[in-house]
Amino acid sequence: MIELSELINIARKAAKNAYCPYSNFHVGAAVLANGKIYTGCNIENASYGLTICAERVAIFKAMADGKRNINAIAISCIDSKESDRAELKMPCGACRQVISEFADENTVILVDGVGQFKITDILPKAFKL
Repeated sequence: MIELSELINIARKAAKNAYCPYSNFHVGAAVLANGKIYTGCNIENASYGLTICAERVAIFKAMADGKRNINAIAISCIDSKESDRAELKMPCGACRQVISEFADENTVILVDGVGQFKITDILPKAFKL
């Protein structure tokens, strides 16, 4: 079984693949789903609304592979400084909502340089159908 600290290292490596010519802010994510790891990085677009975050890339790769539940996700913003506020390293609202769709109360959310969370910590009272 993979150690959670290794999941952060995988997310850091994934961040190096980011396409971020506009923000120059490399983000990587690593999702553990049923024993398999899926990685993602942020991919920007000149039409900025079409940009996609690393967390959603990794989750959607897992979903495309038939997984419907994530056991853990690690997120790393490799361009952030250790002294940066935690809020600058956290998943955006859209990513929090997507994580909540495929997470349960046991899903571990690791944010590099910030800490370990559950979905209810970062998105209380999430929208659900």
